[in-house]
Amino acid sequence: MEEEEEGTGREGLLEKEEESCGLQVRGPGWRRRRQLMMIWEEGKRVGHLAGPMVAMGLTQLLVQVVSNMMVGHLGQLSLSSAAIATSLTGVTGFSLLLGMASGLETLCGQAYGAQQYRILGIHTYRAIVTLLAVSLPISVLWVSMGKILSFIGQDPMISLEAGKYAIWMIPGLFAYATVQPLMKFLQSQSLIIPMLLSSIATLCFHVPLCWVLVFKTRLGNVGAALSISISYWLNVLLLGIYINFSNSCKATRMPFSMEAFTGISEFLRFALPSAIMICLEWWSFELLILLSGLLPNPELETSVLSICLTSITLLYTIPYGLGAATSTRVSNELGAGNPEGARSAVRVVMFLAVMEAAIVSSTLLASRKILGYAYSNEEEVIAYVTKMVPLVCISVITDSLQGVLSGIARGCGWQHLGAYVNLGSFYLVGIPLAVTLGFLLHMGGRGLWIGIVCGSTTQSVLLSLITWFTNWQQMANIARERILNEKVPPESTLI
Repeated sequence: MEEEEEGTGREGLLEKEEESCGLQVRGPGWRRRRQLMMIWEEGKRVGHLAGPMVAMGLTQLLVQVVSNMMVGHLGQLSLSSAAIATSLTGVTGFSLLLGMASGLETLCGQAYGAQQYRILGIHTYRAIVTLLAVSLPISVLWVSMGKILSFIGQDPMISLEAGKYAIWMIPGLFAYATVQPLMKFLQSQSLIIPMLLSSIATLCFHVPLCWVLVFKTRLGNVGAALSISISYWLNVLLLGIYINFSNSCKATRMPFSMEAFTGISEFLRFALPSAIMICLEWWSFELLILLSGLLPNPELETSVLSICLTSITLLYTIPYGLGAATSTRVSNELGAGNPEGARSAVRVVMFLAVMEAAIVSSTLLASRKILGYAYSNEEEVIAYVTKMVPLVCISVITDSLQGVLSGIARGCGWQHLGAYVNLGSFYLVGIPLAVTLGFLLHMGGRGLWIGIVCGSTTQSVLLSLITWFTNWQQMANIARERILNEKVPPESTLI
């Protein structure tokens, strides 16, 4: 009782803020006021992280979206080939690297919360070395992408153009392998603004560069791929300069050493489940693009589904930003041994996710008749996109929930459970149902999308149940054991 009245730590700060606002610290309703104040404070912390993270994710995604939009005005063949190449490079490369780098959200986030700053640099170097090594076999695969597409039955002209596009994306693959660990390094320290400014500068450079290479040279859609690669390396350069010269990274910055080549197994213990969790979901959506190429009128189906996928990917930057903020807050609080702080962050962000889903899906539905014009000039494509928008709105809602729930998983370190959930949701429910509706019941692209919506709904429900039953005190114990080698009680379990 004495500790409660003294109000130490965060609660003490809240009491001082209550007093500065003229609020009575004790009396009827005092506990409720304190709870509301704590929620308000957590909301501000999450907002300061999520807002810039959403903007940063949007600007980074626009690098590829701008390229696809410009290529789309070259005709259906160029749009279809770019869509197929973007799909396969995402499936075989970018999704894997992003997923592996996400393991740092657990390791670096919890280390920063525990004030073990030196470990952040070590984990980041390990991640860069590992991801660059993984990029080598991926680049070999991309060189053969055109032949692979022809072998699996894709249109020969689409396969040829998509193969060229993929080859010119290879330099961007190695840039991506470098920039993702750097971003997780900064994210774990809540240094979001530098990443946002770097992403904005990269986008501002990319737009005129892409326009010149696509329309003012003979490169066409290949110019779009080359512009992406150049822009990715610019982002690496800007973040590298900031980390090396900023005082904000003084405590966590360290020179490269041989430690980057040791302890990689510890990084892989979180990187591989993170990669599986993210890839299984990403691949399920990208598989729709490949399946659409096997439908009657493949150019139309592929173009429309790629537009829908690009749109929800663009909108997904909002829940992904919220999820990244949640991951940072949860991992920091667990590393600091504060389970209540982690629980509070989860509650606040879930509320924000529900509000965001309602607003964005309503706005998208209201603008369904004009969405297609952003990607194509052909009336057939625009009309088809208009019919698909209501289904896309459902995807927006499920994505908003699972984006935050996946962030919670990364912050806690139970990515392995997320991998099992995604495997069951998409590959036992979503994809089989999509194939049944799209091909056996002849519903075409709409049937494919309905199936994947059922999978994402199942995913959101299962992740919600896992989060609901999580024991936050035990998660904090596990985090402290991981970072500081403190003894965890034998009864500790995940949930």
